Amino acid sequence: MQTHISFIIKTCFFHLRRIVSIRRYLTNDACVKLVVSLVFSRLDYCNSLLAGLPASSIHGLRVQNAAARLTLRKTKRDHITPLLRSLHWLPVNTRISYKLSTLVYKCLNDSAPEYLQSSLDLYTQPSDRPLRSAADPLRLHIPRSKLASAGQRAFPSAGPSLWNSLPLELRQSPSLDAFKSRLKTQFFP
Repeated sequence: MQTHISFIIKTCFFHLRRIVSIRRYLTNDACVKLVVSLVFSRLDYCNSLLAGLPASSIHGLRVQNAAARLTLRKTKRDHITPLLRSLHWLPVNTRISYKLSTLVYKCLNDSAPEYLQSSLDLYTQPSDRPLRSAADPLRLHIPRSKLASAGQRAFPSAGPSLWNSLPLELRQSPSLDAFKSRLKTQFFP
């Protein structure tokens, strides 16, 4: 996994260096479009596989911070949080959660491939006793894993864990666009 992350970082910085060389000729909007198309496309590609990794592994993916500074023409001394917020960019670890949550939503609404849909199961009550969890119709079953770290990061386990942590009103969104909008609002501090 570390090899994959290193490759992403290398590729993203390559494209950032190319954008730096033409930055003075670009407007802010054009620079944002270039960064999103050349850098974020690589950051977002298969990033749901990075769910559950330790922060030290994802730490290198802060390429996004360099991209924000480049886009807004700021220095390393400027604090990054206001820059990301002004660009409406989620931090990398939150982007991973956003992508994973969206994938689970698509699975539950028959918009994802069958093999992903079949890996998720709705939670069923194990006994005749009423439980608080029974009040949640969209609660997903989290399978037990023999591998403590790798098994918990796999989609059948990481997806339901994240999904169950979201508010019920958010999970009951009527459309994918509404879900994405509410989810981004939920994730922005």
